[in-house]
Amino acid sequence: MESGIPKNILIVDDDFAVRTSLRLLFKQAGYRTFEAEGPDIAKQIVTNESPHLIILDMNFSRQTTGEEGLLLLNELRGRTPLTPIILITAWGSIPLAVEGMKAGAVDFITKPWENDVLLQSVETALQLKESTSDAAESNRAEIDKRYDFSGLVGDDPALVAVLQQAGRVAATAASVLITGESGVGKELLAEAIHNNSNRADGPFVKVNLGGVPSSLFESELFGHVKGAFTGAVRDRVGRFQAANGGTIFLDEIGDLDSANQVKLLRVLQDHSFEPLGSDRTQSVDFRLVSATNRDLPSMVADGNFREDLFYRINLITLRLPALKERVDDIPLLVERFVRNLREIYDRPTLQVSPDAIEWLKGQTWPGNVRELKNLVERTVLVSTDEILHRTHFQTQYQTSGKPTDTVRLPAVGAVTMDELEKLMIEKALSFHKHNMSKVARSLGLSRGALYRRLEKHGLGA
Repeated sequence: MESGIPKNILIVDDDFAVRTSLRLLFKQAGYRTFEAEGPDIAKQIVTNESPHLIILDMNFSRQTTGEEGLLLLNELRGRTPLTPIILITAWGSIPLAVEGMKAGAVDFITKPWENDVLLQSVETALQLKESTSDAAESNRAEIDKRYDFSGLVGDDPALVAVLQQAGRVAATAASVLITGESGVGKELLAEAIHNNSNRADGPFVKVNLGGVPSSLFESELFGHVKGAFTGAVRDRVGRFQAANGGTIFLDEIGDLDSANQVKLLRVLQDHSFEPLGSDRTQSVDFRLVSATNRDLPSMVADGNFREDLFYRINLITLRLPALKERVDDIPLLVERFVRNLREIYDRPTLQVSPDAIEWLKGQTWPGNVRELKNLVERTVLVSTDEILHRTHFQTQYQTSGKPTDTVRLPAVGAVTMDELEKLMIEKALSFHKHNMSKVARSLGLSRGALYRRLEKHGLGA
């Protein structure tokens, strides 16, 4: 909030005690407030006062269907489409709040609310409104003057648009969902958002949910106390507590099972949790960034992902384009990789020929930037030539286990994804003679993610 220019908040709730509590909370935080106990007064205030933000209850009579709230929400959106609206609701009416999110609300807060959580939601909504209103077309050079996205190479318009939006939302506390195929750089973007935020001096905690066994979810995310279960010989700090004051990055969030989706939703709602085996609630200050390569809207439609959780994690959605969608960035990426390898291997004259670049641009890259990076590194490692030609890369491409027309996948239904994953890990372990670094690299995983999958499938290292 700008100093000396207080923002106006309209509180719409039929409960005098609720309005009073919110008025005092917002006044202490430096906001001006207007109050309305029902739709007619609310619409009049919107017309006459143009509030910067609206807090909207879902019921204004003894009815608890929420129809009044949804109707007023749509009317207010029609009158002032750019004014953010935050719904305030009880846990029992969260499905109703989700309907409100679909209709254009920016967030929903449950009663009884946590003051800090509500104030952060208000501040985030106002910041997002301001960042959107001053949005302008930018090129990569202009973006690099304002933000540090040095880890994400390229100047393709689709990538630049994503970076521009990421830069604008980085300074807010908005939850961000990053989507895109495996290997496009979702983790790099998540860390860049953190580094460009006012939490940059705080921790950046990464959690690969696809590698966390369901039985260990609570211990991993929320921690545990000594004696909470067999083998809990000491207290353990969970990932959310470790992220206090910083950002928590939940990768592969689409892999989370339904039971743990409920547990995650509660900590995202209240920013509080109880460590496993403890009855003491801990509050935590974190910013959430999630990522997935799955189609979450389809999973919601199929009942495999909670709709309320989906709306909680994707206040802002950023889709990173696949490498095949920005082939003109391939020369820039290759140059970045080779420049790093020149230093690592002390080969200052190492170059990639134009014919090699053209060949690389012609490939499909199902593994995206990660696959391209691995191929360049592998080619540099095995070649003693200082100029790498097309044939150097072709040789390594053909020996990297790429699927060909003679390789047949199992029939649909013949094997589960878990069984296929286990089989691929077993093959990689055998091929690389249990060299964990090589196994992880060949599977496109970090060593930590590989070890979690080994544990998941009961495979010894």
